[in-house]
Amino acid sequence: MGKTVIYQVFTRLFGNDNPHPVKGGTIEQNGSGKLADFTPKALAQIRRMGATHVWYTGVIAHASQTDYTAFGLPLNHPAVVKGKAGSPYAIRDYYDIDPDLAVNVPDRMKEFEKLVARTHKAGMGVIIDFVPNHVARQYHSVVAPAGVRDLGQDDDTDKAFLPNNNFYYVPGKAFAPSFATDGYSELPAKATGNDHFSPHPGMNDWYETVKLNYGVDYMGGKACHFNPVPDTWHKMLHILLYWADKQINGFRCDMAEMVPVAFWQWAIPQVRAQHPGIVFIAEVYNPAEYRHYIFDGKFDYLYDKVGLYDTLRAVSNGWISAQNITFSWQQVEGIRDHMLNFLENHDEQRIASDFFGGDARKGKAALLVSTLLYRNPMMVYFGQELGERGMDEEGFSGRDGRTTIFDYWTVDSIRRWRDGGNFSGSRLTADEASLRAYYTCVLNLCHTHEAVSQGESFDLMYVNPHLQHQYAFVRRAQNECMLVVANFVDAEAEVPVCIPAHLFSLYRMKGQEQTEWTDLLTGRKLVTSWQPDGTLMLDVPAHGGLVLCRSLAPSDYVQDAEKK
Repeated sequence: MGKTVIYQVFTRLFGNDNPHPVKGGTIEQNGSGKLADFTPKALAQIRRMGATHVWYTGVIAHASQTDYTAFGLPLNHPAVVKGKAGSPYAIRDYYDIDPDLAVNVPDRMKEFEKLVARTHKAGMGVIIDFVPNHVARQYHSVVAPAGVRDLGQDDDTDKAFLPNNNFYYVPGKAFAPSFATDGYSELPAKATGNDHFSPHPGMNDWYETVKLNYGVDYMGGKACHFNPVPDTWHKMLHILLYWADKQINGFRCDMAEMVPVAFWQWAIPQVRAQHPGIVFIAEVYNPAEYRHYIFDGKFDYLYDKVGLYDTLRAVSNGWISAQNITFSWQQVEGIRDHMLNFLENHDEQRIASDFFGGDARKGKAALLVSTLLYRNPMMVYFGQELGERGMDEEGFSGRDGRTTIFDYWTVDSIRRWRDGGNFSGSRLTADEASLRAYYTCVLNLCHTHEAVSQGESFDLMYVNPHLQHQYAFVRRAQNECMLVVANFVDAEAEVPVCIPAHLFSLYRMKGQEQTEWTDLLTGRKLVTSWQPDGTLMLDVPAHGGLVLCRSLAPSDYVQDAEKK
């Protein structure tokens, strides 16, 4: 059984084949990718790369500047929409699919349900966003099931806080941000999504969103009013169950740490009771809260951003020693299997961007560590495997090294890889094709080698203090042993790697004078000694590494009789 590999894709951008989008352009000018662009052929390509799940980012209906009133959908005021396409995290209707993604707008939910079925047929699970902390300023559901009361519909807007209000208010004050709103009016003002409780959010606030009220009185010393269960809890549980009933396989929960753990502790078991095996992933950034969200909040996985991601980024750029990687995993001792590793996502800068590494190859060594170090899941962001640079200036999203989430746009590397849906590979450069082959090789090790998916990890850095730009560790399962050496510099290195006697005694392995290994990245054979407290001299390629693997037989272990 392999381990989880998530392919995150920004759904609106994946299938957009417009080669010449206009900065800040409309959907008529620039187009939009569709759910239908995830054809069986496209999904097979993603699956072959090693993905077990696809996270379709931005499928729930969110505020945009595009006019769909002809289909009975309300028009959003542009002053409270970021970009022409809008942020996928400013939800305007929790029960709807975003119309930009539909070939036929009235059939948008059917098109989504067919996408779920296609993804399952391709052998992968479906993950979607659940955005629990905030909604669009003009939130209103037009397709909610009968009997569902809208968020805020029953609020007492004369009160800043009431436990059963869905929103927080500034009574008697109009919404008046620090910039012109061109006729948009909101009275009383609602609190803004990033915990801004005045009527005057700034341009750097989440001004397009409204904070949801889970019973925490932020104006009253953060007093919690959870008994009786607040109205918002019931409404959000209903939304979770609504999407779980669509046969999805998991939720990535946006800014989960801005929602009280008590809600997750109450809601997640109820969803799992009806949908066993459904996965919950939390976007969290406060390490002090990690165990709280796992053990109390019942999450399966948490972002390992502040720990491993930040460390690998710094090591890849030569800012800190590779020895720091050891410290990073030690901080999540006991919960390592619950951490979701990644090197890119929609919030972070592209590895190949000028703001990160300027070269996609700088992510190759980090990929080995992030993917192979432990049994926990790995996530790849679409285009990462092609060296997408994210250096476009798309509109609302400036040239910041990220792929826009606010604009109608196209992702050049993905567009050429798709090749009109043919996936011929003929439009990729040699470097892009080589990088994708590397990602495919590494990610598939998660499924083909038990040492990665089920085995134990042994960090070698404590006996290799001389290693500053390389990182070495062992993975071992009963029937195989794997030695990984990642090289974070742009030159081949002759690396002495010490193998401590403790490794042999811990796993009861015998030393050998001559051992044949196979480098799983190249297929090359390598013969070395394998002795307690021995040193292997290894030639490690630039910007990458070695993944040496050998089978283990019963004769490789110390037997009980021998031990006596």
